[in-house]
Amino acid sequence: MAEFPQHTRVLIIGGGVVGCSVAYHLAHLGWSDVVLAERKQLTSGTTWHAAGLIAQLRATINMTRLAKYSQELYGGLEAETGIATGFKRNGSLAVALSEDRMEEFLRNASMAKTHGVEVNVVTANDCAEMYPYLNTDGVVGGLHIPLDGQGDPANIAMALARGARNKGVKIFENTKVEAIHVKDGRAIGARTDKGEITADIVVNCAGMWGHEVGRMAGVNVPLHACEHFYILTEAVSGLPGNLPVLRVPDECAYYKEDAGKILLGAFEPVSKPWGMDGIPDDFCFDELPEDFDHFQPVLEMAVGRLPLLESAGIHTFFNGPESFTPDDRYLLGPSPEVANFFVAAGFNSIGIQSAGGAGKALAEWIVEGEPPFDLWDVDIRRMEPFQGNRTYLKNRVSETLGLLYADHYPYRQYESARDVRHTPFHEKMAERGACFGETAGWERPHWFVPADDLKNGVKPEYEYSWKRQNWFAYAAGEHKAVRESAGAFDLSAFGKFLVEGPDAMDVLQRICANDVDVEPGRIVYTQWLNARGGIEADLTVTRLAANRFIVVTGAAVANRDFTWLTRHIPDEARCIAVDVTSGEAVLGVMGPNARRILEKVTPADLSNEAFPFGSCQTIELGMATVRAHRITYVGELGWELYVSADMARHVFDTVMAAGEGEGLRLAGMHVLDSCRMEKAFRHFGHDITDEDHVLEAGLGFAVRTEKPDGRFGPFIGRDAVLERRQAGLTKRLVQFQLVDPEPLLYHAEPIVRDGEIVGYLTSGNYGHHLGGALGLGYVPARDGESGKDMLASRYEIEVAGKRCEAIASLKPLYDPKSERIKL
Repeated sequence: MAEFPQHTRVLIIGGGVVGCSVAYHLAHLGWSDVVLAERKQLTSGTTWHAAGLIAQLRATINMTRLAKYSQELYGGLEAETGIATGFKRNGSLAVALSEDRMEEFLRNASMAKTHGVEVNVVTANDCAEMYPYLNTDGVVGGLHIPLDGQGDPANIAMALARGARNKGVKIFENTKVEAIHVKDGRAIGARTDKGEITADIVVNCAGMWGHEVGRMAGVNVPLHACEHFYILTEAVSGLPGNLPVLRVPDECAYYKEDAGKILLGAFEPVSKPWGMDGIPDDFCFDELPEDFDHFQPVLEMAVGRLPLLESAGIHTFFNGPESFTPDDRYLLGPSPEVANFFVAAGFNSIGIQSAGGAGKALAEWIVEGEPPFDLWDVDIRRMEPFQGNRTYLKNRVSETLGLLYADHYPYRQYESARDVRHTPFHEKMAERGACFGETAGWERPHWFVPADDLKNGVKPEYEYSWKRQNWFAYAAGEHKAVRESAGAFDLSAFGKFLVEGPDAMDVLQRICANDVDVEPGRIVYTQWLNARGGIEADLTVTRLAANRFIVVTGAAVANRDFTWLTRHIPDEARCIAVDVTSGEAVLGVMGPNARRILEKVTPADLSNEAFPFGSCQTIELGMATVRAHRITYVGELGWELYVSADMARHVFDTVMAAGEGEGLRLAGMHVLDSCRMEKAFRHFGHDITDEDHVLEAGLGFAVRTEKPDGRFGPFIGRDAVLERRQAGLTKRLVQFQLVDPEPLLYHAEPIVRDGEIVGYLTSGNYGHHLGGALGLGYVPARDGESGKDMLASRYEIEVAGKRCEAIASLKPLYDPKSERIKL
């Protein structure tokens, strides 16, 4: 055994398949000065008992890209390292037992076409031919992915470890990390039971210990272990070795051929969290106590679905822990709290199929200082501090395990661990029939049941479907009010950051692509770019005074954006940033009657001349003082009213009373989104990401390459903007409307140009005013073509396997000249 070093470039904590993958890929990128410390033995936590299912198709194109890479990597590991991985491409078959599930499959099949994944939609008879042991009673159809596969989890990890060692990585088993050292906000090393070690970078790959390891560094890693069950039968005579992996999500079950036996695993709707009091220190290749009663409902359905199970003896009944996150997506990337501390953990029972791609992506992130492509789906910065609370995690993961196989309906909401974060308007909204949804823990009104329907017993609860859900007509009414009279929105969950100090303006000039050196009282719409010209944030900056600014961004990205902001304040800058999100409520009043409503309750002059669009003023409203921003995300005349939390209810009551007789109606997040879709306003995380160039996103109007360099240099990304302007655009973000008003769009539907799939929708919703489903998506530019040339093509959008004619536009289909905003 080599002597434990005193210093390393990268210290990886955890020797499961993910930690081994990160080490392997760092080494293959030329970083051989890497130490991996494993508390017991490699794979001894959860990797060793994983089912080893390796699928390609994930929810988004980049997650699919990572999963596909994992499969390609595992296919070649044996030749590289000499360790057999047991990898084989025997395909997968998922069967649907309801029309709703089949609709999901059909949409997945369409999405797969844009991801380069071969997928076949099959009938019940086809399912029976592919899997002869399957009872097809109730089967509506299925989805066959020929190149999916399976492998030996432990040997895959061992092969990655050997590949890393062969490139110089040092791996130490039976080496427990006891403390992580942080200095000046940066991880600098650790104390282990083998001695101290300094490190330039620390990586938390500790699996279900990831939460505990994170806390050693003051980093929030929200994950919690759950019991995960499967049975392995005795050998089944004549069982083919090439059976596809079978998934029956409507019965919470998956089936895998395993050395002539059947492995039956479950993702039951209500799971059993484990390890609430901590994981035993000696846990190593351990199993948890059997709980046959818990597993029995799944087994009973399985015997009906695969009758051979009735006569096959049970060889093993296994119960082992796996870690789950609050949203069923893993945690990847640099931590927001501590610099040089990276995380790859919380893989929600898909660690084997994800490890190859996740390890490669994180290694590239570490080496290059930025992600290789958009990884917002799994970026740890999406997590809020409260989500590391153990009670919260215990309650939430009891649901998230089962959601892996639940119907993935659009707008589906979590039911567990709710009512954690309330805005000051919450009770007022609830009294008026709000149906709440959750974003970053915030309870936000998504739609409202009108008063008359409330009196008649209609409950503000979702009834999920792939078609028009029970709230569709209510949202249409809210949308109409915004367009024709006025709507009121609870926008309090906006992230709000106060930036102040003598160097505040110079700091923001460096970070913002737009020019924020404006008169106090002006609002600047801007992006924060990376060095490639990709969009890291999309927000507004309002200058309150010479050295004081307020940054406003979306609720879902507040943690991410605040981290970007604080990490880019130079050490020598006389500037501080404070998150003041919870201190202010925000009431949006939007629509053509907004001015008339507010004029009833304020002495301020709200005319265009006195209060132009893109400005803010502190005004009296009722008996309160508010900061009114004339800005909109719905494309109408309107104001956002920022008010201290203690006066929020008074302002709400005052505005609602003034709106009586003026058509003012409460509106929810669904309508905020449907209105912005009509106006083709971009949504960060969907339409614009860190890999989408600001010019190709159609946001060049918000970039000021000519602004003078500030004290801290030109704005980040300026060179990339100038280069792209010179070279020309490779793609454009286009707005689409389906000609047929019946189909619905959500996101990821393929874009078909002149009969060829060229892209996919980044977002979708229904345009109630325009009378059809709308989508945004990038279309690659052909050589030398103009925007006019692009629009001359024939476009269709594929919805659940059917191609629907679409109108394409580079200008907003609603109010293209933005005249209504300036009424």
